[in-house]
Amino acid sequence: MTTNTQIIVHKQLAEITPTRKLAMGVIEILTAAIIFFVFSRSITSDAMTKFVMTPGGITVGTMADWVFNSSTALYILAGITLLIGLYQLIKGFGKLTNLMVAIAFFCLIFGFLIWQASSKSLNLGGMLSSAVLLAVPITLAAFSGILAERSGVVNIAIEGMMLMSCMVAAIVASATQNAWFGLLGGIFSAVVLALIHAFLSIRYKINQVISGTVINIFSAGLTSFISQRFLQKNEALNSPPMFTRVPIPGLANIPILGPTLFNTNLFVYILFALLIILQVALFQTRWGLRLRSVGEHPKAADTLGINVIRTRYMGVLLSGAVAGIAGAFFTLGSVGRFDEGMTAGKGFIGIAAMIFGKWTPLGSLGAGMLFGFADAIGSKLSLLGSKIPPQFMAMAPYVITMVVLAGFIGRSSGPAASGEPYTKE
Repeated sequence: MTTNTQIIVHKQLAEITPTRKLAMGVIEILTAAIIFFVFSRSITSDAMTKFVMTPGGITVGTMADWVFNSSTALYILAGITLLIGLYQLIKGFGKLTNLMVAIAFFCLIFGFLIWQASSKSLNLGGMLSSAVLLAVPITLAAFSGILAERSGVVNIAIEGMMLMSCMVAAIVASATQNAWFGLLGGIFSAVVLALIHAFLSIRYKINQVISGTVINIFSAGLTSFISQRFLQKNEALNSPPMFTRVPIPGLANIPILGPTLFNTNLFVYILFALLIILQVALFQTRWGLRLRSVGEHPKAADTLGINVIRTRYMGVLLSGAVAGIAGAFFTLGSVGRFDEGMTAGKGFIGIAAMIFGKWTPLGSLGAGMLFGFADAIGSKLSLLGSKIPPQFMAMAPYVITMVVLAGFIGRSSGPAASGEPYTKE
């Protein structure tokens, strides 16, 4: 039965309907038209673009700047995208359709950057480094969601857990002047909220979305109250030490990759460590098999001797711990203080990244990087003096989230028993 189901799912994923084939081809041709008519036609033929390839403040892993003719580069990108679109309409790429769409999307984004930086200088290395940092809380939030939903519990409360962790991490780190204590405090506060969510959802079988929403509202209200009542009046409680860059010897000297991935702060290393741990634990170990079985078919798992209730509690508590790390990033790895509502919906975007990544750590990492890059584009181009109003640039990550949800993952389905309470017979 399982083999037949896998074959059916594989065929559904491999099949590209004529309508989708036509739609993707039209979109790719329109993308080529935008690159040619909007970007290349609005700049002079002798305009040059300069991409600085080394982030500011970095002395290892440096690379020479990239200077080229803007129009020529845009013509090449438009030509590549047009060829992809025409081939898609005439013959189709089959299983490679999504890859070709991704390449066309990359051409559009790269063309947009060239257009914006025409006759100017853009620190592309700094943008990539910022994209990785901005992807950290989103991807960690996605990992948090995976742990909960793979066990059968929907965790809408990730945003609230992150926000509470932000505040507690700032207070504890400020009081102790130790960033590690602050990180542990943030994780503990998120785990406490996760325990409440698990208790309400598993023990009392309250609707899991409602339980998570209540926790989000509670966290928003409590953090705002404490911030206004205490933190704004006593800066000593809101001046935490931060985790600084930790270069990895040898790897930090690699151009582009070194400053971006191997000369950064602790949270980026935690992100990739968790990626490996979760990918292996979920799909290569007995523990992961049991966790996934509880999320897919709890009754069958129960008959095989797996403690469904205990496994779900464990999944939600681990989810809270990861959400706590994501929240502590804002105050200990990015901003250096707590401000009201500073998570700014990153927990919800993380849930979108989880769905986009099909409830897998590797897929969620890719989605998180996509959203982080969109956020980095908005912030960097605003500083550059973009031709687009900064308000629209700030909307970029949220717009991309909606486009991805509507256009790419509208029909995705998570673990079969996710959100359904279980009663032992």
